[in-house]
Amino acid sequence: MKNIVILNSSEIATPIGNTAKFGSQMNNLKVIKNGAVVIKNGIIEDVCTTEEVLKKYNLDEFEVIDAHNKCILPGFVDSHTHFIFGGYRPEEFFMRLNGASYMDIMRKKGGIQNTVNATRKSSFGELYKVGYERLNSMLQFGITTVEGKSGYGLDLDTEIRQLEVMKKLNEEHYVDIASTFLGAHAVPLEYEGRNEEYIDFIIDKVLPVVKEKELAEFCDVFCEDDVISIELSEKLLSKAKEMGFRAKIHADEIVSLGGAELAGKLKAVSADHLLCASDPGIKSLYENKVVATLLPSTAFCLNKPYANARKMIDSGCSVALASDFNPGSCFTNSVPLMFALACIHMSMTAEEAITAFTLNGAAALNRADRVGSIEKGKAADLVILKYPDFKYLVYNTGVNIVDIVIKNGKVVK
Repeated sequence: MKNIVILNSSEIATPIGNTAKFGSQMNNLKVIKNGAVVIKNGIIEDVCTTEEVLKKYNLDEFEVIDAHNKCILPGFVDSHTHFIFGGYRPEEFFMRLNGASYMDIMRKKGGIQNTVNATRKSSFGELYKVGYERLNSMLQFGITTVEGKSGYGLDLDTEIRQLEVMKKLNEEHYVDIASTFLGAHAVPLEYEGRNEEYIDFIIDKVLPVVKEKELAEFCDVFCEDDVISIELSEKLLSKAKEMGFRAKIHADEIVSLGGAELAGKLKAVSADHLLCASDPGIKSLYENKVVATLLPSTAFCLNKPYANARKMIDSGCSVALASDFNPGSCFTNSVPLMFALACIHMSMTAEEAITAFTLNGAAALNRADRVGSIEKGKAADLVILKYPDFKYLVYNTGVNIVDIVIKNGKVVK
């Protein structure tokens, strides 16, 4: 592996630290003008000015990248996706445009069940191929670490197949994958009306296999009215924690059900969606240091009011941003769209958005000590923009301005 030095950057902009940033901390980026980054063996060796690097290092020992008039950021961390699935659901997208709600479609045996039907029919090779292609697309947007959820099998064989595909992709693709078991994404047709029996099946028959095969780090649940109740969500996640999984939760997306409060009670790593989170729920997230992962592209695609990022941040919460890439409610992994929505419609500052999609995203995946910021000792996961200032991510609205992506010290775009 070649050692790399990046010189002459207009600025390096990064949060600093090995843990999530909370409240007003999210607005604090370290900015180094005329910045330089020294990379050895895939790890960041030094971060300082170009002048300092020229004094301290022999450039003959490095591959030199000239980042003149360009901004350097940490590699982006997308901490909530469902990118391994079979089939697509364009007809449902247009049903929603014509007035059908997300839950209306689910009640008519559509929605997640449609993707379950297609994914169950998909082979390992088919899922691997589309997964690889989707990771390539993420990389073009500067995503260097991504979370992937199962949840489109809702049975033993397909859930395991999804997770095994992600494990192989993590070994063979540049993008690092954090895997999450989401067997409680919905109740499948064969368990209709028997929600508790299905959760018992997940606990007794599926979770032990996932654990034995070491296929997932996290366990998630779609805690929602008419999907998985608060009581059953707590039962599942409590058992998963006993088995060594870290808890995540789809919380308060459609109605204010108390998912955020449950996330706090269980001290989950993250609570995600939160479009309808209550004030007590937000307080619980803050008090229990649960990362609030917001998914603005989903609200946009569903034409729903956005999560109240401003209230959460002003209440002291740690907020992450993620794409929620999936075939139903949010079939997009556009990083520029997400940044634009966060800053234009959710009142986040550009600095907060950067922190949310780097260090706080890493914290939502239990990886803040390894990635998410540009600091000595962390993995050399970097994004170099075409422009001199990170604010162009929002100003050049909806356009991908990523010029170079470096993953573990290797130029991959």
